[in-house]
Amino acid sequence: MPRKARIRHAGVPQHVIQRGNNRAVCFFTDADYRLYLDSLQEGATRYDCDIHAYVLMTNHVHLLVTPETEESLPYMMRYLGSRYVQYVNHVYKRSGTLWEGRYKSCLIDSAGYLLTCYRYIELNPVRAGMVDAAGDYKWSSYGIHALGKTDELIQDHPCYLALGTSEEARREAYQALFQHQMDDASLTAIREAANSGTALGSERFKDEIEAALARSVRPGKPGRPRKARDEMNMSSRMSGRKAC
Repeated sequence: MPRKARIRHAGVPQHVIQRGNNRAVCFFTDADYRLYLDSLQEGATRYDCDIHAYVLMTNHVHLLVTPETEESLPYMMRYLGSRYVQYVNHVYKRSGTLWEGRYKSCLIDSAGYLLTCYRYIELNPVRAGMVDAAGDYKWSSYGIHALGKTDELIQDHPCYLALGTSEEARREAYQALFQHQMDDASLTAIREAANSGTALGSERFKDEIEAALARSVRPGKPGRPRKARDEMNMSSRMSGRKAC
């Protein structure tokens, strides 16, 4: 069975997940994290992607990216993956794959959903029990958005900029978003969209994307496709008639 084609749309934010093969560790020292981020910045600049948020966990990565063209994101991820694997294989005298097949991605509706995805990404270390607060984790973009740290990698999305008229006001508003843990419904929606490669957003957003791409961006219903079910039912009826 051919692989399902990713949903790609230029100018629309995407939540990207890249996991280590068999959930194995991908980052071993601080130098590894820094090399990955340097490579991410190089790839984003080369292939016209805006990076809005990130977190580097020990065995996987979350990114929030807006690609300028439909090919920007796959080219960036190919460059990033290849460069980092070459580095790891050279430094640690290993060979073979590092990543678990293809990266996962889904479209994000900026109206009402994008900042939720920011929180989901930057709260990963807290949910994993690695730190008590998002600001305690070194390898995420939380410090840039909430604490005023500088990083040329991050390109602020208009939704983040709309949080306040000054940097201080935006940081305070952003910190307020993290005063409570995310609800289960939001966590489930983000995970399901990412794992299925569909879209996270309002029904109107999904309608607009489907009209633009001429394909579904909603999860399919479980079970056999309708045509296959109809053919199977017809076969069963015909077999029943013969048996009679």
